[in-house]
Amino acid sequence: MLKSKPTLETIFAHRSIRQFTQQPVSDEILDTLVRAGQQASTSNNLQCVSIIRVSDPALRQGIREAAGSAPYIVDCAEFLLFCIDFSKHRQIFPDAQLDWAEISLIGAVDVGILAQNVLLAAESLGLSGVYIGALRNDAQKVSDILNLPEYCIPLIGLCLGYPDQDPPFKPRLPKAMVYAENACPALNAEAVESYNQAVADYYVRRKGKTVPWKQSLAKTLGNPVRPHMLGFLRGKGLLKR
Repeated sequence: MLKSKPTLETIFAHRSIRQFTQQPVSDEILDTLVRAGQQASTSNNLQCVSIIRVSDPALRQGIREAAGSAPYIVDCAEFLLFCIDFSKHRQIFPDAQLDWAEISLIGAVDVGILAQNVLLAAESLGLSGVYIGALRNDAQKVSDILNLPEYCIPLIGLCLGYPDQDPPFKPRLPKAMVYAENACPALNAEAVESYNQAVADYYVRRKGKTVPWKQSLAKTLGNPVRPHMLGFLRGKGLLKR
C-alpha cells in the first residue's frame, strides 16, 4: 500500500501547480489514481465517466492548441482527460433516452466528483496538478483528435506531475458567503470588497500585477461563455430537451 498524507492535510494544502519536474509517475501510482476515481460517488450507479490517459505528444499538442494556451498540457508527466461518457450505456441499452438535460447534468456532476477524487489522491501521494477546462474552447477538436464516439464529451483535463514551483495559496471567499443554514448565503458588500483586495494582493505576489476578483468576474461572465458548447453537446446526442 502506498503511503499517503492525511485527508485534511492534503485538502488544505491544495494549490494549482503548472510547473513540473521531469520525474515520471509510476504505473502503481497511476493505477491507484484511477481506482480512487472509480470509488467516487456516482448517480444511480451509472458510472458515466471515462478517463483517457493521453501519452502521445502529438495528441497532447493538439489538445493544447484546442485550449489556446497551457503549455503544461504537453510538459507534464501525465495528462488525464475526463469525459462524460454514455456511449457504452447506449450500446448496452439502445433505447436509453440520453438527450434530456438532466442526463448531461448527471454526467457533469459525476465527472466533477471523480476528477476531484483523482487529484486529491494524487496530492496525498506527493503529486500536484491543475485542471484544464480551457480544452472546451474547442471541444470539437479535442473530440476529433481522440476520435471520441457519440455521447462521449471531453469535459475537463488534468495535468499531473511532481511540483517544480511553490506558489502562494489563492484566497477563498469568506465562509459566510458560501455557507448558511436554511437559506441561501447572503451577499455582504463589505466582505466582497475585502476579498476583492485579497485576490488582488495574491496576484501581485503570483504574477506581479493586480487582478481583483470583481475584474475576473466581469471578464468571465461579461461576455458569451463558450456559446459553441450547446451545439457541440447536441451534435453528440445530448442536451436536446
